Amino acid sequence: MNVKTLGQFIIEKQADFPYAKGELSRLLRDLGIASKIVNREVNKAGLAEILGETGDINVQGEKVKKLDVFANDQFIAALKAGGEVCAIASEENEDIIPVDSEISKNAKYVVAIDPLDGSSNIDVNVSVGTIFSIYRRVTLSGPGTMEDFMQRGTEQIAAGYVIYGSSCMMVYTTGKGVNGFTLDPSIGEFCLSHPNMTTKKSANTYSVNEGNYLHFPDGVKKYIKYCQEEDKATGRPYSSRYIGSGVADIHRNLITGGIYIYPVTTKSPNGKLRLLYECNPLALIVEQAGGKATDGKVRILEKDIKELHQRTPLFLGSHDMVEKVMEFMAKYAEESIQK
Repeated sequence: MNVKTLGQFIIEKQADFPYAKGELSRLLRDLGIASKIVNREVNKAGLAEILGETGDINVQGEKVKKLDVFANDQFIAALKAGGEVCAIASEENEDIIPVDSEISKNAKYVVAIDPLDGSSNIDVNVSVGTIFSIYRRVTLSGPGTMEDFMQRGTEQIAAGYVIYGSSCMMVYTTGKGVNGFTLDPSIGEFCLSHPNMTTKKSANTYSVNEGNYLHFPDGVKKYIKYCQEEDKATGRPYSSRYIGSGVADIHRNLITGGIYIYPVTTKSPNGKLRLLYECNPLALIVEQAGGKATDGKVRILEKDIKELHQRTPLFLGSHDMVEKVMEFMAKYAEESIQK
C-alpha cells in the first residue's frame, strides 16, 4: 500500500511557496504534532481527570473546560518551540501572545487558533475539533503585534481544522485545493486519505440550531420553512442534521454536501462565531472545496477585522444552498424595511 504522510505531502507542495523556504512546512508540522497530543488526551478523557470545568470563565463569557486549557497550552507551546511564528491569537486568551525568543526573531507568520471548538460536548463524547488560520506578518520585525492579525480572510496563507472523532483527521488548504489526512495510530502519522476534497454544489442537508428559531431573522425562518416543504423537483424536504459542534457539522457537510447556518439572533445581534479564528479559516477551506461562505450579505473572507474576538453570523457550505439562503435574507430584509 502506498501511504503518503502529512510530512511527505507538505514537502512535495513546498514548491508552491518559494518565498517560504520551508518555514510554512515546519509550521504545519508543528500544528500536526500538537493535534496528536490533544487527540491522545481527548481519546482518554473519560479515564483521566481531564473532564469537567475549571471554574473559570474565558474572554468569551463561556465556562472553561479542563481540556480547553490543555489544548490551548499544547498549541501555544508547540508554536513557540517551532520558532516560525511571532505571535499567536487564541480564543482562550483575551490578548494576543507575542513570541519573543531567539529562535523566533526572524519569524514570518502569525497563527490564530480555536484550540478546542465544541468543547461543551467533551463530557458527552461528541466530536470536537481545532481550527487554525495562518497569516504572513505585516510588521517588519520583533514580536508580532495586533496589526499582524487585522487582515482580511483573503490574506490567509493557510487554514485548517482537526476533528477528534471516530478517527482523528486534519483538513487544510494553502489556497490550492483542500486535502484531508487521517491519523494512523499504528504509526503515529497523519496519512493522506481525502485528496483534493470538493463539496457538492447543492445538497439536501441543513444544519442549524432550530431551538433558537424564534430569535432568528425573518429570512432565516423563511429559508428553514423552505427546507421543510415538500417539493419533488428540488428534492425537498431536506434533512436536518445538527451536532452542535461546529467542526463536526461543517466536516460532515464538506464531505456530503449541505449548509451550515449560524445567524444573528435577538440575543446575539452581531452573531456568535468569531471571525478571525473560526469563520475565516472555515470559509477559506469551504471556498477552496467549491462552496461558499457569507454573513448573509457579504463574503466572509472580505470582511474587515476590527477586533481580535470580533463576531459574525455565518452561512457556509454548498454553493447553491448558500445562494438560496442569501436570496431569502435579501428579500425579507427588504420587506421588513418597507413595513
